[in-house]
Parts: sequence; C-alpha cells; structure tokens
Amino acid sequence: MALDGLIVCEQCDLPQLEAPLESGGKAFCSRCGNVLYRLQADGLRRSLIFSLTAAALFLISNSFPIVSIDSQGLTNSTTLLDAADRLVKDGIPSIAVLVFATTFLMPALEIMALIYLLLPLHFGRLPPGLPFAFRLVHLVKPWAMIEVFMLGLLVTISKLNALATVKPDIGLFSFVLLMFMVTAASANFDARSFWKQVDELQELQVNLC
Repeated sequence: MALDGLIVCEQCDLPQLEAPLESGGKAFCSRCGNVLYRLQADGLRRSLIFSLTAAALFLISNSFPIVSIDSQGLTNSTTLLDAADRLVKDGIPSIAVLVFATTFLMPALEIMALIYLLLPLHFGRLPPGLPFAFRLVHLVKPWAMIEVFMLGLLVTISKLNALATVKPDIGLFSFVLLMFMVTAASANFDARSFWKQVDELQELQVNLC
C-alpha cells in the first residue's frame, strides 16, 4: 500500500487510503465505522473567528461579576477569580486550584493556543513552536470544563434562591456565550486541513529559498 494518502483509524488501527470527499462529507473506517476525517469548507477560518470571539468573551467573563446576591439588605457580587480566592481563604485551597485550573487556566490556554496557530496561518505564515502549540490544544481540552462549571453554578443559584435574592450578572451571560464559542472553535478546527495548509506553506517557503 502506498504511503501517500494513507490514514490509520484511531479506534482499530486499520490502515486505509484517503478518499476524496465533498464539502461537509465524512470518511468512515471500513472495519469499525469510526469517523476517520471530515471535510469542512472554510472550517479553519470559522475556528479562528470563534476563537477570537471566545477571547473577548473570556476577558468580559472574568472582569465582571457572575452573580449578585442580596440578603437582608446586604448585596455582594463576585467574579470567578474572587470565588477561587474565597475558597483559599475558607481553607480549601485544593478546590480553589481545581476551580482556577478547569475554568480559567485551561480554557485560556486552549483559546490562546488556537489563536496562536490559526492567526499566522490565516496570513500565510507559520508560528514558531507550532508542534508544541498543536499538542497544547489537545492536552488542555479535556481539562477545560466551562460547561461543568456552568451546570454547577446554575444548581447553586437555584438553591441559593431559597435563602437570598440571586441576580445573574454580566459575567454569567458572558460565560454562557463563551461556552458556545469555545465549543464551536474546537468543532471547526480540522487538524487534517490544518496540517495540509502547513505543508503547503512549508513547500512554498522551500521553493522561495
């Protein structure tokens, strides 16, 4: 079997030849039925747009309060970083580190890595340290748990309503939008198309030299 166009199924390790697809089409493994790859027209550009939007929403989400709590005439509001700081002061730093890592650090790294990879590529350039940034995207993705945070936050708000008046703030709405933008950016990031563009740019640079 020729090595050009050879693709290996991630589920059953069956080597197969790459087949041409129409826009939006998917290629399936002939043995186990796993999705081998798909062709997304303009997927990388959409991923970049969603990533840039997610970056703006990330800044808003962490700059403005998530909720405001009014109890017996006393009003208090908090941001995500304030909540992590409060957990440290309450004597549970391990939970604070977990909240900070999964809802702030990892999503930030994923968004920045996507932008770092896609923005130079959009302008026909290759960023330094490209392999490391690509690995970083896949490394931090399982640990970016904005949707889990949102679910836990909504459960907490519903329970607090029995004790105080809880009002959603700008940060909460921004977090909801951020969750969708990060998901959309990841879904449109086609690694196969990405590496094809990288190979084309590398060949172009070699020819120019």
